[in-house]
Amino acid sequence: MTQPFRLPDFYVPYPARLNPHLEAAREHTRRWARGFGMLEGSGVWTQEDLDAHDYALLCSYTHPDCGADALELVTDWYVWVFFFDDHFLEVYKRSGDREGARAYLDGLAAFMPMDLADGFPEPANPVEAGLRDLWQRTVPAMSAAWRERFAESTRNLLNESMWELHNIGMGRVANPLEYIEMRRKVGGAPWSAGLVEYVAAEVPARVAHARPLQVLRDAFSDAVHIRNDIFSYRREVEEEGELSNAVLVLETFLDCTTQEAADLANDLLTSRLEQFEYTALAEVPALAARHGLGPDEAAAVLAYAKGLQDWQSGGHEWHMASSRYMNEEARRSAPRTLPFLPGGLGTAALDWRSVLTPRSLELRRRRFSHVPFRKVGRRILPDIDLPFALSLNPHLDRARRELTAWCRVVGMLEPQPGDPGSDVWTEDVLAGMDLALCAAGIDPDAAPEALSLGAQWLAWGTYGDDYYPRVFGAARDPGGARAAADRLAAMMPPEPGQGPEPLTALERGLADLWARTAAGLDGQARAGFRRHVVAMLDSWVWEIANTAVNRVPDPVDYAEMRRFTFGSDLTMFLARLGRGDGTAFPEELRREGAVRSLESAAADVGCLVNDLFSYRKEIEFEGEVHNHVLVAQHFFGIDYPQAAAIVADLLAQRTREFEHVRDHQLPVLCDDRGLGAAERAALASYVRELEDWMAAILHWHRSVRRYRDEELRPGPAGLRALLAGPGFGMAAARISLPS
Repeated sequence: MTQPFRLPDFYVPYPARLNPHLEAAREHTRRWARGFGMLEGSGVWTQEDLDAHDYALLCSYTHPDCGADALELVTDWYVWVFFFDDHFLEVYKRSGDREGARAYLDGLAAFMPMDLADGFPEPANPVEAGLRDLWQRTVPAMSAAWRERFAESTRNLLNESMWELHNIGMGRVANPLEYIEMRRKVGGAPWSAGLVEYVAAEVPARVAHARPLQVLRDAFSDAVHIRNDIFSYRREVEEEGELSNAVLVLETFLDCTTQEAADLANDLLTSRLEQFEYTALAEVPALAARHGLGPDEAAAVLAYAKGLQDWQSGGHEWHMASSRYMNEEARRSAPRTLPFLPGGLGTAALDWRSVLTPRSLELRRRRFSHVPFRKVGRRILPDIDLPFALSLNPHLDRARRELTAWCRVVGMLEPQPGDPGSDVWTEDVLAGMDLALCAAGIDPDAAPEALSLGAQWLAWGTYGDDYYPRVFGAARDPGGARAAADRLAAMMPPEPGQGPEPLTALERGLADLWARTAAGLDGQARAGFRRHVVAMLDSWVWEIANTAVNRVPDPVDYAEMRRFTFGSDLTMFLARLGRGDGTAFPEELRREGAVRSLESAAADVGCLVNDLFSYRKEIEFEGEVHNHVLVAQHFFGIDYPQAAAIVADLLAQRTREFEHVRDHQLPVLCDDRGLGAAERAALASYVRELEDWMAAILHWHRSVRRYRDEELRPGPAGLRALLAGPGFGMAAARISLPS
């Protein structure tokens, strides 16, 4: 059969190794699959199918160092999950039986009890029987925290198959950000990461959800999925009608050829692998130091990272050997040598072609070669059409007056003694931003006091977003940024009056806002809101760390971190708080996949709008490396107009996704979950809040002076770059400016 595209040269920087217990695992898993009815008679597989897929080879490559018993158990898990995938295809995807699929998936959760003493239902099919056996054999060796994480990733893997089924039924191809978000659940690589913990080392529970560990899991997952999508394009897209495939997603979004899409998918795979490496080398050691991990805990984290690394290389080898995939022209990662490279014992696995592919080198060069403060010309602003009506709160003028008074009291409108660089705003700058206007659109029905509080939170977040690059970015000081963020977090004590004395305008503002906001929240809501603020603080530190090494972020990592740097969760929470109906929306409903997709799409709309409006301000006048347009420029190797067009298209796609989830997925969710009238009303109210939020963000950007070309002036860092620009013999002409 003709291949739809030529397989690209893959970036595989680590050698694949093979577990010596391969043959024993093959024999064992044949018996196990037959014993649970997965072969002849199942209507899904025969033994010939199982042998051709060779999951024992997959696990022997991906877990090269584990013992025989662990390899057999892990291989059984992979046989089970691939059988589930093919079984679900045959029984539910091909027939389009949504009701049967939902009932089937809901029933599987009962086969993963946290406590084995709770028992299991009687299995009705090979998938249920296999899951019961595997759960009983696996969880006794793991902690309760691991059980919860692994059960959640397994449920996500199973339940989000409904998303695939829904899209197939509508003939709908996801946009790139939606694809990444959903593929992690449907594709199962986070689930694979849980088995890496079983085989290598369990991650300490107190850091399991910290950003570096989450990024390792996410980058690992994305690379696994994109590689799989490249190899399985012919089988999934051309033979099965599958739509959740990275090559197809890029082909559709960019309107390019299949070959071009495959090459770009490989670029994204390479970028995610490099993100994994950067996180492991730069962020994981800092995590260990910050949390005071002991030697055993640090060793467990490193063993886990190594296990994920082994999986990448082993998974690549298996894809080139398995009959399940398109690999007729695949180049095996055989060793090659050059005259100047070492040879002899211990170098057989060196593959310079995989480590030094031209495209991987070009991507790495682009990421670290950005020229700060370069002139970009006048702002390019594509047409932006958001189909959401704008409403403004009638108490806007009062909120404006109270905002100015509050900023003056906490010290945001003049330089603060002992805080160099704190001359961030003046009263005229504040008036030109009109943050109360943004709050009035976000929360059109809020009472006067709630509206003023929301506007002041927006001012505090915007001031901090300006303060951090000015004070810590210009000085290339991520350590100072981290210390300042820790101080700010201390301004939000669990109980009022327990925090330290604030010393800066940023600290005074947060201490005041926290005391006034937390007083009206119960313990759970207070803790949740604090997490939103801390996540934004941590994202500011992440930005400074990138600035310090002049690193343009990986596109996926940037998109996900942008939601935090923009304060999306924080401002959405404030809107719910202002309306006073946040408690009417059931928290368990907010955890549903459709609701999370709705929130992510809305958040990205706001972030993309901001980056389109702020591009010239940030790139030319502030020396920033954090902007969707800039990230697109460096990833695709294109110019500003082309990148702006791509970002505008992504904004339009995320807007349409929001509408799709609202109009199609939420009604299905309501019916599937049997929601009553009150819950449906709460969900509809929440959708309107998100629509208000997006409409307000766009209206504010169009109305204020902050991003207009005629208002832009270089800050201290930009002046320093202009006055001390590069040039031979110019060192003595540099003028020293205060940081």
